[in-house]
Amino acid sequence: MAVTAEELRARQEAAYADLGEASQGPLERVLQSARRLVHGYALLAVLDIRRATVQLVWLVGCGLVVAVLAVTAWLGMVVALITWLAGQNLSWPAILLIAAALNIAGAALLAWRMKALLTDKPFAATLRQLKGDPPEAS
Repeated sequence: MAVTAEELRARQEAAYADLGEASQGPLERVLQSARRLVHGYALLAVLDIRRATVQLVWLVGCGLVVAVLAVTAWLGMVVALITWLAGQNLSWPAILLIAAALNIAGAALLAWRMKALLTDKPFAATLRQLKGDPPEAS
């Protein structure tokens, strides 16, 4: 039961039309204005979250396809190397050892890169802002 942005805007405009601000006092008008402001921000947040969710789903889906294609390409390269080494009259244990070492080297390279990505704590800037700490010098 998804509500479109147009339907939400129509509901908001209908709610504003029913306010009858002329018969209200100054305090009531201020409260109604504050209510409309909060409602507008909430609507904006909901629409932004929907858009972000769709983008996230597309990113995750495309990321999975890219991962499958990359793994397939890697396996193709390892198989090509094994086939070439078998044509060079190397023993099968030596060929499999070379392929395993190549896979371990690739995994170690990726692990080193992942470690470099995790130098900062997640949400460090947000936590620093909430605590009121000054920004770190770069």
